[in-house]
Amino acid sequence: MRNKRRLIRRVLLGSLLAFFATQALVISILVGVDSWRKRNHLQGQFPRTRPAPVKVGDSEVQVYTYGEDLYAAMLDTIRHAQKRVVLETFIWKDDAIGRQFKQELICAAERGVEVYIIFDSFANLVVPRRFKRFPRLRCLHVLKYPIISWPWIPFHLLSYARDHRKILVVDGQTAFVGGYNIGAPYATEWRDTHARITGPGAGEMENVFIDFWNAYRGRRSSELLAHGARSWEPHISIHRNDPRMLIFPIRATYLEAIDRAQHHIYLTHAYFIPDGVVFQSLLAAAKRGVDVRILLPMTSNHVVADWLARGYYEQCLEHGIKLLLYQHAMVHAKTATIDGVWSMIGTANLDRLSLVGNFEVNVEFYNEALALQMEEIFATDSSNTRELSLQRWRHRRLWERFAIAILTPLRQLL
Repeated sequence: MRNKRRLIRRVLLGSLLAFFATQALVISILVGVDSWRKRNHLQGQFPRTRPAPVKVGDSEVQVYTYGEDLYAAMLDTIRHAQKRVVLETFIWKDDAIGRQFKQELICAAERGVEVYIIFDSFANLVVPRRFKRFPRLRCLHVLKYPIISWPWIPFHLLSYARDHRKILVVDGQTAFVGGYNIGAPYATEWRDTHARITGPGAGEMENVFIDFWNAYRGRRSSELLAHGARSWEPHISIHRNDPRMLIFPIRATYLEAIDRAQHHIYLTHAYFIPDGVVFQSLLAAAKRGVDVRILLPMTSNHVVADWLARGYYEQCLEHGIKLLLYQHAMVHAKTATIDGVWSMIGTANLDRLSLVGNFEVNVEFYNEALALQMEEIFATDSSNTRELSLQRWRHRRLWERFAIAILTPLRQLL
């Protein structure tokens, strides 16, 4: 009996190791092919829009869909700062754009503006150390969110949560939030979405930064205080995920909006790896007659995420969900608009890492004019896509089916 048990354990262990080895081999091949493709791929042009500012409650909202336009507005706002600038970003590249932001923030601190900066250490591991050093100025405060958070729990994903947020708030009156990181490639080569909020909504976004700073600043940095009292803004709601406190309102907000949808749901996302509940909610919406359209990159910057997303395609297409694959550029936006009244813009992808793993911030808007604008942006983006048909998808090659099947278990991690 003992020998049989040992044999069974050995067989199971061997099978498991063989499966992991096959996964690793498939990932290595996909990454290698993707690296070759990127080296030989010329970035194409893509259609873009310049939406006008929209009045949303007591605030004004400006949507940006092109990096150059956004960066120009952000830098100009920093130059005109009088009291305080807070900047939080995930990736901050050491290139012309990254250095321009760094210099403007230093200049603001030198003229007496209180400048607070947060960036994620893990996301910027490849960035030279010299770029991540800042001069010692009385008004300049920098927090490098650590690679491993304390208290550290081995093999617990929440110990490795990343600060994936992208926020700029100036003087508590103007806020920027969305999918754009800071770097030259994002200025012209990536299709992303950011929102500028002017008015009471900006103050609420500053509070998002303040709470994070005070929670993770450490002993050497002083506490950051809010300038004014919190406000109620019925047309703009800011939702922030905090994995350390197990608070994930962004996922709940998506589920609520999807379940309420009656006419249409338009989603634009860089990565589509939803958990089972979110996915079933989308299928249920399509089943009850809602026009569900999901716009995704044909090929993203993370090849494994692409293949994990493809594992959802057949069920989507069988239920009548339209899959629109964006061409010639990386679409990195994280947006949604539903029924001509509701919209969402933020930093959270539609995957487990964002919805229940990372620090994220999304803004929910109840406004018909803004929803109409988001629909127009979606239509413009759709003109640069290729719709995937169920017939074409069912004729995919055998090796593609194998790759999807072997990688599917990794969904739980991403």
